[in-house]
Amino acid sequence: MAAASVGVAAVWTRPAWAQRGNPLVPTPSQSEGPFYPVALPADHDADLLRAGTLNYAQGQPAWVEGTLRDVDGVPVSGAEVQIWQCDAQGHYHHPGDGARADPAFQGFGRAVVGQDGRYRFRTIRPAPYSGRTPHIHFKVVLGRHHLLTTQMYVEGDPGNERDFLWRRLNAEGRRALTVPFQRVPSASSIPEWRAEFPLVVVA
Repeated sequence: MAAASVGVAAVWTRPAWAQRGNPLVPTPSQSEGPFYPVALPADHDADLLRAGTLNYAQGQPAWVEGTLRDVDGVPVSGAEVQIWQCDAQGHYHHPGDGARADPAFQGFGRAVVGQDGRYRFRTIRPAPYSGRTPHIHFKVVLGRHHLLTTQMYVEGDPGNERDFLWRRLNAEGRRALTVPFQRVPSASSIPEWRAEFPLVVVA
């Protein structure tokens, strides 16, 4: 499994004003899975619906966004959030999945966390594939430091109860990793969605 190629030379230090109070609970980690990219695509920005000059027309568009904070609630600005997921037909950009993914779907993206602690991706509402409920993989890195690998699930999806990784989570873990996708106004007949996925790491 190839290591992440990180282009952010970030150095994060705790602000002087940050005081330790009641700590936040770190986001539960989960396995990376077999489909982390062997090589990063040429286009690996935060818009997964556009791969180079190709626009992805399948699936249901979604904004996936949130905050990244440490256990004291301080934004971890400069960290990089990475996501990867299958296309609307359930295929990953990976030789282990037969390299069958739609070339118009970027499949992998990364976003640098701002001073306000926020990150944002434009992608599709996650789709299922054989043996797995819909999910998006997340990884958080800061410079050369790996802070978190986990997966995000769709609240209310009937596949969750059958998913072996989701079932292993306790009630608190399920609440942390399972989020609602809310409809957002759209001029298109295709539904558009938004999901808020806050992340807490030990930095």
